[in-house]
Amino acid sequence: MEPLRQLYRVGGWVRDHLLGLPAPDCDWLVVGETPESLLQRGFHQVGADFPVFLHPISGEEYALARQERKTGPGYHGFHSHFAPTVTLEEDLLRRDLTINAMAMDGAGRVIDPYGGQQDLQNRVLRHVSPAFAEDPLRVLRVARFLARYAGLGFRVAPETLLLMKTLADSGELHTLTAERVWQETRKALAAEDPLAYFDTLQACGALAVCFPELAVLQGIPQPVLYHPEGDVWQHSRLTLQAVCRWTTDPEVRFAALLHDLGKGLTPPEQWPRHIGHACTGLVALQSLATRLRLPRRMVKLARTVIGEHLRVMRIVEMRPATVVKMLERLRAFADPKLLQALLLVCRADVSCRGEEPAELTATLALWQQCHAAATLAVTGLLAAGLQGQRLGDEIHRQRVVRVRRVLADNRAAMRREQGC
Repeated sequence: MEPLRQLYRVGGWVRDHLLGLPAPDCDWLVVGETPESLLQRGFHQVGADFPVFLHPISGEEYALARQERKTGPGYHGFHSHFAPTVTLEEDLLRRDLTINAMAMDGAGRVIDPYGGQQDLQNRVLRHVSPAFAEDPLRVLRVARFLARYAGLGFRVAPETLLLMKTLADSGELHTLTAERVWQETRKALAAEDPLAYFDTLQACGALAVCFPELAVLQGIPQPVLYHPEGDVWQHSRLTLQAVCRWTTDPEVRFAALLHDLGKGLTPPEQWPRHIGHACTGLVALQSLATRLRLPRRMVKLARTVIGEHLRVMRIVEMRPATVVKMLERLRAFADPKLLQALLLVCRADVSCRGEEPAELTATLALWQQCHAAATLAVTGLLAAGLQGQRLGDEIHRQRVVRVRRVLADNRAAMRREQGC
């Protein structure tokens, strides 16, 4: 196959290579060619919006250099121009951030017409050109990049944040599909610092557009005795930050952020109390889930956390049957992951200010003990001929008996510690 004369690595591969990080799959850019010339070399064309070509041997993606012109609202409102005369610099100019607008040739030489290397060194996320404001998706992308690189000391350039505010105020964010919003959000939730994503959206006004159920939490007071950290939004932020220390699971992290969602629906005359916020939280979650078409498993976990998190810290007050019913409701014996996720969020909820009280540690351990005690083998019951409703009733009865012992032992230990 005849070699391509002007071939460059571009985008994220160059950025992460220069940062000394594991680079993502390589994106190749071809200059001075046409779709026909690539097809003649055996490349396979894919992509509906603009032609991307798969290498006949490696399967890697190769794109032709192009320019873009804004023709309508939203991130679909662009016309792409392909021609052998489009230069490397013209292609890089259409990209979002300077750190993504660099290329590397076959000799390892970096082509950097817009100052990407300097911004990497200064840890700045800066737009390449005013055309940044033509694509509303870039607001979410910048916030997502900050979630990924905040630990390295990156920040958003003030002038870029101003353009992001302009986009948020323009109404262009409303043109984004639910799938694109959630795609960027899920990537941010899996990044090193998801809080940076939501804080950036809040700073530029995009949180109120994309996540109004979260934005409304700002300024809503809580009882100072239990929440000296501030309003509901501040507490939710800290809970997300805390849970990120223990898990990278995007579903658990998102559930932690949403756990007090119902407080946004508390009538102001009831502030700072939030009676029944677990129920109103399910209403707010349904609104969020429907609008963003959230994955079913994500909604299930968030619904469990919102609806059950207040009960977790009350286990010492519960009757044994109530504890067992809650474990069964969580399907903790078939799949304990849901229970473990709930306990993790509750740990973050209570200890989000940096303290982890002994009561919290004891409570979470008690749930684990009850779950372990109530996890029983049914082989003997089946051998005894029990089945159907009789089998289910007997399993429940034995679970209650075992949990009753655990709770009784725990209360006895508490009385000994108190010197009673």
